[in-house]
Amino acid sequence: MTLKTYLPENEEPPSSQIGATFEALAATIAARRDAGDESYTHRLLVGSPDGVLKKVMEESGEVALAAKDVESWATSSLAATLAVAGADEGDVLSVELPPEYATAVDHLRYEAADVVYHLLVVLERYGIDLDEFAAELNARMTEGERPRGAVRLREEHIKRGK
Repeated sequence: MTLKTYLPENEEPPSSQIGATFEALAATIAARRDAGDESYTHRLLVGSPDGVLKKVMEESGEVALAAKDVESWATSSLAATLAVAGADEGDVLSVELPPEYATAVDHLRYEAADVVYHLLVVLERYGIDLDEFAAELNARMTEGERPRGAVRLREEHIKRGK
């Protein structure tokens, strides 16, 4: 698999790539609240809640379909390789996935980013900042799994399925 990310020369990585990216995106989304109707994000933040909620559902469905495409390319390529190789016991098989597999993986990543963007818009719309969201995720981990120094939810704010 090819390396799909890089760091520009002479730049130090943040302590967390995903954290820094989420923080920058969340700040951009929050700033768009005052951008005006020419901004797609602004319209999602201040328009009918149905608009952004439908986008979360639509994009989630697209992630599921994209994941099925990835799975389909992987399994069809493996099946074809096994059929050609005869799948004799003891054979070491090398499965070369077609270029369409990498394209399908790239599409899955694209659709997943759409879901995350729209989810962050929903969180901003309803006043849930990234620390509070992180605390919710941290509350779902055991003490040993949770990152050291991780933000936590106060007990009265932990609502499981309510």
